[in-house]
This record gives sequence, structure tokens and C-alpha cells, in this order.
Amino acid sequence: MDQQFPTPSHTILHISDTHFVETDGLLHEKVDSDANLALLFEGLKKSSIKPDALVFTGDLADAGQPDAYERLRALVEPICEEYGAQLIWIMGNHDTRPEFRKGLLDLEPTQESVDRVFDVNGLRIIGLDSTVPGQHWGEITDEQYAWLAKELETPAEHGTLIGLHHPPVPSPLGLMALIDLKDQTRFEDALAGTDVRGVLGGHLHYNTTSTIAGGTIPVSVASATCYTQDIQVVHSGVRGMDGAQGYNLVQIYPDRVLHTVVPIAAHPTVYEMTPEILAEFLAKSAAEQAALVEAANASEDALTTSGSDAGSRDLVDAEA
Repeated sequence: MDQQFPTPSHTILHISDTHFVETDGLLHEKVDSDANLALLFEGLKKSSIKPDALVFTGDLADAGQPDAYERLRALVEPICEEYGAQLIWIMGNHDTRPEFRKGLLDLEPTQESVDRVFDVNGLRIIGLDSTVPGQHWGEITDEQYAWLAKELETPAEHGTLIGLHHPPVPSPLGLMALIDLKDQTRFEDALAGTDVRGVLGGHLHYNTTSTIAGGTIPVSVASATCYTQDIQVVHSGVRGMDGAQGYNLVQIYPDRVLHTVVPIAAHPTVYEMTPEILAEFLAKSAAEQAALVEAANASEDALTTSGSDAGSRDLVDAEA
């Protein structure tokens, strides 16, 4: 079977807003943040996805609790070791810098901004700390912009991704003035003309995409693994809901970056095509494949047909 695209050079798990609370606690007295993230990794292990890095774009603990960081680290680090993946933690407004630095990075627990650069097999990932202590909105300081400009002077082999908690995007909700990234035009100007191929954000608790720098740089916001925001509300009201949690699968190609939303909840199976079924169907001639498609379209009970061609009929019925 001919492939139009090569295998991606890099695969990234973009995860956001885990909001771990104190041991044995529930977020908003309803959401088990630990269990949701564990479910994500259970699904990952059942798949063929092999990540090169895990990028967490902030709000890792709900209130900067040291034990929350300890549990988060204990859950995530073995996953990264299993896949040989780099682990990239980025600050969010619910995180507190001293506890974040000590609990996740083994650094001195100070209020110093957490800005770091990672080389993932030639792909540069820059984690920017957009948080302002005590505030829900974000900003990038003059010192950070100077540091970022210096880092971007030399292009990376596979380009650069910028990760930060506060995404530079508008929103269909009415809250953005309270929680947005300030001076977004300056942020766009800082990236324009560089090798930045994408911006990864969190904070919003729903998936959204946009572009900046005249449409040349995509922005992808991952939903949350804890709870999500209902978009269908009366402005400027908000409604957090226990549903639609997920993460983004980011795959790097020579000429594009692909962002795929991956739900983490378990849902009923409608149909399933195993590799064996697919291989059986593809091994047939074009005429045989066409006959199976015709048979599947003509038979309402094709999915329950027995015999050597049952798997192929499952496949063509699903495709139809």
C-alpha cells in the first residue's frame, strides 16, 4: 500500500492541566485527576504510539501542593523511561514556582522564572514560563524575550516548538480578558521569521487551534486531563464538565506538523479493524476487494457474516 507521507521524524504527547490535588482528594470534589492521567497512559500502552517526548503545558498541580508533584512525577517518569522519551514540564498559573522547581526539577525552590530548552533528536522544544505569581493571566517579560531571541538565533535541525501555558489565541468564551496572555502582538513578533513551527498551549481546558505571525505559525491548545470547559454556555458564564478529556498527539513531518486530539475515556466499540483483517483485505486483488465492498453494501448483516472473508467484510463495511 503506497504511502503519501513519510514516517514522522518525531512524535510528541502534548498533555495539559492535570490539576493534581492533595493525596486522596478530588478536584472540585468530583474529579479524580490521578485516575484520569493513569487512564491516558493505559490507553497509550495499548497503542502503537511511541513518543519521543511528553510535554506538559502547565497547571500540573491545582495549588502547587508538594505531594501532588510527587505523585505526578511518580506516575509520569516510569512512562518516559519505558519509551525512552524526554519529559518536559512547563509552569502554569495554578503551579507555584518554588514547589514546581523543587518537586519536579530538583532545583532550588525560588521564584525564578522556569524557562528551558530541550533538544529532542534535533527538534528544539522551548518551555516558556508565562505565569505571573498570584494571577490567572500571563505575560512574557523583557528578560524572557531577550533570552528567547538569543536561543532562536540559530535554527535547529528539525525546527522549534514553543510550549507555554497561556496560548496566544482568541476564545469563544467570555473570560479571556481575565486569563489571557498579555501583549500577544509582541509574542507573535518575537517568533516571526524564526524556525518556530508551532506553539503548544494549555490553560483553556478545551481543544482549539489558531495561527499567529500572519498565519505562518500554528497554535494548538490541548484540552485538560482533569475536567474541561463547556463551550455551549451563555457568555460570560462558564461551566466545567467531567467529560471530553484528552491530549494532543503532535507528529513532526519535514513540511508540516500534525496535531491530533486523542480522547482518554473508554467508549463502546462500534467496529474494530485488526491488523490481521486489514492485511487479509489488502492481500486480495482489486476485483476481489470490489466484490467484498459490494457484498458488504448489499448485506445489512455483513458484520456478522461467518467464513474466511468475515474480517474483510468487517473492514469494508466500516470503511463504507
